[in-house]
Amino acid sequence: MSGTSEGPTPAADLDRSADTESDIDSTESGLQVHRPPAYRSVFAAAPLAMAVVDGEGRIVDANDALGALLGGESAVLVGRVASDLLDLASDARTWHAYREVLRGRQAKLRCTRRLKQPDGHSLWAQVTVSPLDADMPGVLLSVADVSAHRDLQARLRHLQMHDPVTRLPNRTLFFERVSAALEAEVYEQSGTGRIGLCYLDLDGFKAVNDTLGHRVGDLLLAAVAERLTECAEQAGQTRPSVPLVARLGGDEFALLVEDSTGTEQLADLAESVLKALQAPFDLAGHRLNVSASIGVVERHAAGTTATGLMQAADTTLYWAKVDGKDRWTLFDPERNAHLMTRQALASTLRPAIERGEFRLDYQPLVGMSDGRLRGVEALVRWDHPRFGLLSPNRFVALAEEDGSIVPLGRWVLATACRQARRWQLDNPDDPPLFVSVNVAVRQVWDSDLVADVAEILAETGLAPHLLQLELTESAVMGSAGRPLQALQALSDMGVGIAIDDFGTGYSNLAYLSRLPVSVLKLDGSFVRGFQYEGAGSPPNPADQVVVEAMIDLAHRLGLTVTAECVETSAQATRLRSIGCDTGQGWLYSRPVPPDRISELLGTETYAVGNP
Repeated sequence: MSGTSEGPTPAADLDRSADTESDIDSTESGLQVHRPPAYRSVFAAAPLAMAVVDGEGRIVDANDALGALLGGESAVLVGRVASDLLDLASDARTWHAYREVLRGRQAKLRCTRRLKQPDGHSLWAQVTVSPLDADMPGVLLSVADVSAHRDLQARLRHLQMHDPVTRLPNRTLFFERVSAALEAEVYEQSGTGRIGLCYLDLDGFKAVNDTLGHRVGDLLLAAVAERLTECAEQAGQTRPSVPLVARLGGDEFALLVEDSTGTEQLADLAESVLKALQAPFDLAGHRLNVSASIGVVERHAAGTTATGLMQAADTTLYWAKVDGKDRWTLFDPERNAHLMTRQALASTLRPAIERGEFRLDYQPLVGMSDGRLRGVEALVRWDHPRFGLLSPNRFVALAEEDGSIVPLGRWVLATACRQARRWQLDNPDDPPLFVSVNVAVRQVWDSDLVADVAEILAETGLAPHLLQLELTESAVMGSAGRPLQALQALSDMGVGIAIDDFGTGYSNLAYLSRLPVSVLKLDGSFVRGFQYEGAGSPPNPADQVVVEAMIDLAHRLGLTVTAECVETSAQATRLRSIGCDTGQGWLYSRPVPPDRISELLGTETYAVGNP
């Protein structure tokens, strides 16, 4: 009989709750144990395998149950070293505890050992070592066969750790394996010190459940699991280990490569999975075609956590879905950093409004005929404590998504009107400037924009004709119901309505005449075509024809035209020659703080090229 250890004995199995003084002389080579006949009869007849061991660790007496357990006669066991028979010296911790019990320094030892019998079979045994009575030196050793209990535990663990539909490891076992693979002592001893993960879900699986029922859905999941397992086994033929395939829940699966050799290995595995799923599935009389989206992550194990690995995989799977499905996408740290920044901005937008982290700059709107400053466009900036000064294209779309554009837009409107009124009061001898404010469609739908404008104009004392609201062409064209009613009410109030980025949307020119619009702002893409392509080269004549036609149309409809992105004097000259009313761009000024606008108000003619 030989034994193998199952590993270090758990702390709970080493009973140090009591110490007893031993009467055993550890230098004796043998031990004579005297028992009453009744005690010997009980010892011999007991079903529990037992033996008496002397201070040197040799068996003095053993019952027949122990002999049967170890595959021999009990008499043969006398004189044998107990630790050799029961594998008690296989790990240092158990061996030390056993000697402490022999010497009377520890009350008891309990451990579990896997013992191999002479016929080749093995069993799990729980070994208990405890001192005899004080007047009977030595220790009593008892051995219980717990194989059935261990087998039951193993079966229960397998059920607990495996998915009943696909029979694959489940989420719990998967995370156990991931955590184990990320232990320093594990990856430091491996060949690569890297880890890889293919995280996938099936495209359109919900439709299968909804139309064919969960029974067919489960059959499909089981069939997919088989193909994934085949892919893993094929990948393992040329690698040190086979990737672990697990079902994480729903239609989500994972293939874990615990000793990755690089992104190429993971890419090959992802490609093989996509190819394996291309063939139709014939299930319960139905032929089903499915595809998968896969997020691929491959990195050094050092510094990686299970949570971090899964977050990266989940993000990359989302990218694969967004990029068109039926594909795999590799984790991109730069793309992830941009996404994290976007999420950080989105989560702090509303508090930032309350904390007053936003400010307004103003870009001049200049009369093309005389160069005079006619008005300004208010442009919001976010003075973010972490990311610095952010332009509107970094956060306005986020504000529209979560609805914070409503309080932000109200603040911008009130601040711009208050500033325009301040300029008017500070410069009573100059013509008053109008202020143009961008308005998102959601502000019209989610708030009472007409009431907000009326209230702000009343509070600030700004005349309605000195306020201009800008909406994008796509938002205004085709407006009906509440948006159109709001625009009409604002126009009736005297507020100017401008269409921003005109010419880039899907303009219904016939509908344009029925909208309460007073200004068209030509998109900068048209204006840029007016600049010379090289020394002495004329601008594109088609651009001039288009712009001239739009300006003529606007004037015939009683509208004025503002050209955006005017950057050179040549552009300004050509725009002036075809009748453009107002210009805006870096030729005149970049967006500047309010005090810089106050300085410009003191000049009769707007100087070209102001910084």
